[in-house]
Amino acid sequence: MKISVKGSLRDLFGFIRLRSSRGKRFAAAPSKPVDPGPVNELAAQLHPKRQNLLISEIHDETKSTRTFRLVPDPESDTRQLAYFRAGQYLSLKADIDRVRIARPYSISSAPREALGADGFYDITIRKIDDGFFTSHVWDNWNVGTKIVASGPCGRFYHEPIRDGNKIVGLAGGSGVTPFCSMAREIIYGDMNAELLLLYGSSDKDDIVFYEQLGELEAKSAGRIKVVHVLSCDEAPLPDCEQGFITADLIRKYADVDESTFFICGPQAMYDFVRQELAAFGLPPRRIRNEVYGEARDVSNAPGFPRTAVNKSFELTVRIGGLTMVIPALAAETVLVAMERAGLAPPSECRSGTCGVCHTLLVSGDVFVYPDGDGTRAADRQFGFIHPCSSYPLSDLEVAVPRSGL
Repeated sequence: MKISVKGSLRDLFGFIRLRSSRGKRFAAAPSKPVDPGPVNELAAQLHPKRQNLLISEIHDETKSTRTFRLVPDPESDTRQLAYFRAGQYLSLKADIDRVRIARPYSISSAPREALGADGFYDITIRKIDDGFFTSHVWDNWNVGTKIVASGPCGRFYHEPIRDGNKIVGLAGGSGVTPFCSMAREIIYGDMNAELLLLYGSSDKDDIVFYEQLGELEAKSAGRIKVVHVLSCDEAPLPDCEQGFITADLIRKYADVDESTFFICGPQAMYDFVRQELAAFGLPPRRIRNEVYGEARDVSNAPGFPRTAVNKSFELTVRIGGLTMVIPALAAETVLVAMERAGLAPPSECRSGTCGVCHTLLVSGDVFVYPDGDGTRAADRQFGFIHPCSSYPLSDLEVAVPRSGL
């Protein structure tokens, strides 16, 4: 663009003429909306609100863990998969007893494997014995089952501007899935980083991707190192560690001063590993945590009032022009109470961070899980909560936006 300065007064008159000419162009423009521009089209491809998918393959990884390969449903308007960053997750939707339920699961395949006509996502799910959602998955998801998913979500990925090129992954159980995606991206040459993975499991049969991780390490020319940490009494694997991921173990393998730490696993592991990392005095920006869903037992959370344990309250819900009064247990989130009543409220991360379930608390008191308060200062000032991380402490009234999915 060519800009010439003609003096303060003449430039001021130039703006006056500019306003006049813009008015003429507005008046001459057609009244009907213009088609979306290329930038809007690209944004819709990268961040779709909904993807219609189909299960094309199923693989058992362990006795309680399965990988589901998801491809575009050819009978839908999803023509190609949205690109993602290694470490992100999808929010998968399922209708259980005529109620729409959503759960977040990390993608274990590499980002480039989602591209093109043969693109796919791999989602690896561990069955929970009393799990409401995973029991449905085990009993009903087969090759050919159609799945509705969100676009890729989350901020649990390596960002070169923020992170160094040395990553230490601290994983437990099925929490290894985002690191499998990162390892594959390193092998493809799409991530300029080194990955040290300290992977905790109860025993050898509990390890997810044991063979795949070994193959990726062998191909990496030293850029990937996997250390298995087994908590069982006997460690049957060569070169594995026995016990837990302690500060001493981290110091033994990691360049602590030059690394960024990524944590993904069960809640008990988060609590343990965070205490071990505290010994290093790392700044918060060098510790990245994946979302881990709702608390399994909120009564043990710091600050949860003992007087609320085992109590039940009345929850008045205004959603989509409907008002209902439903029961809500102090031990379950406001989101779960609404789902049990068949109200299908919006949700994605179920950890208080993404804000999709953002809801107005009209009246009443809630307990917010300490690691799940992703509300902003303005939310708190004007009375909004995230139902996925809020637990009732009294009778409540909430106004909920209707889900778009």
